[in-house]
Parts: sequence; C-alpha cells; structure tokens
Amino acid sequence: MPFDSTMTSEANGPLRVLGLDPGSRTTGWGCVVVEGSRSRLLACGCIEPPESAPLPRRLARLASDLGALLDEWAPAVAVLEEPFHGVNSRSLIVLAQARGALLATLAARDVAIEEYSPAEVKSAVTGNGRAGKDQVARMVAMLLPGAGRLRADAADALAVALCFAARRPLLRAAAAARA
Repeated sequence: MPFDSTMTSEANGPLRVLGLDPGSRTTGWGCVVVEGSRSRLLACGCIEPPESAPLPRRLARLASDLGALLDEWAPAVAVLEEPFHGVNSRSLIVLAQARGALLATLAARDVAIEEYSPAEVKSAVTGNGRAGKDQVARMVAMLLPGAGRLRADAADALAVALCFAARRPLLRAAAAARA
C-alpha cells in the first residue's frame, strides 16, 4: 500500500520512516524521524541470517527480525529500493524472494510501503543519480549527524529513507490536490 499522508495523524508532524536495503545474506535497515525538512537518525543496523542456513530459514529470519524492528520502532512507512537488474539471474531470484519476505511482513502489519529506483535514491541524497556507494554513505553521514561510520547496507537503507523524506513534501502536495 503506498503512503498516503492523510492516513496518519502525523500528516504534518513527525513521521517515523524505516528504510530497507533487502538482501538474503544481509538486509540493511535504518529508522529516521522526519519532521518538516529535517531528518533525525533513530537507529540502524543489519539483519544477517546465518549464511549456512537454507534459504527458507534465512527468509523466515528476515521476516522475524523485521517484525521485531516494526514492534520496536513503529514506523508509519517503510521504504525500499527497487531491485537493480544485474546480469546474474540466480542472484536476482534470491533477492526477489528476500524482498517478498520483507514486503509480506510489512503488508501483514499494515505498514505503508514506498519504493524508489537506485538512481532516484542516489539523486535525492547526493544530487547525482550515478553516485557511487562511498559517496552515498558519506552524504548519509553528513545528513544524519551522529550516524558515524556506517556499514554499506545500513547506509543504503538510510539513503532510501532520506529519499522518501526529500520527496515527502511532494507526496503531501499531491494528497492535498486530490482532496
């Protein structure tokens, strides 16, 4: 379900946003509070199911750990990066399964879901849709004081959350125009 700013009493106030960078081995996550044009880091990290576990167990762990994050941080919206279409079809299939586990968990909890392309995320955070991972991570650290040195997956998840924050005024304007 896409985010609709009229669905929440926080339409004009603070909004908790959970960014996710899906992966079957490592899923980065980052939770921020967005208020106006400011974003504040609440927490971030990575979900890392045991590599030796079979895929169904890793997917179950992703869903379980995401459920615990939802309980702890109660985000109004979750934001994911759309999958990058690489050359390895096997990797893309496994990534799709990991995304499916995350999306199903979010939908079961009635958390609004938004998705952005990698270029949209990079452009929103760095101003360059072709920025490298290092540049994205540096900008995330600059935009979220106190973030410190971030793991790549957590930085990517926070970048997706910041992309949503940057686009939030547009979402609110569109909702107002529909009303």
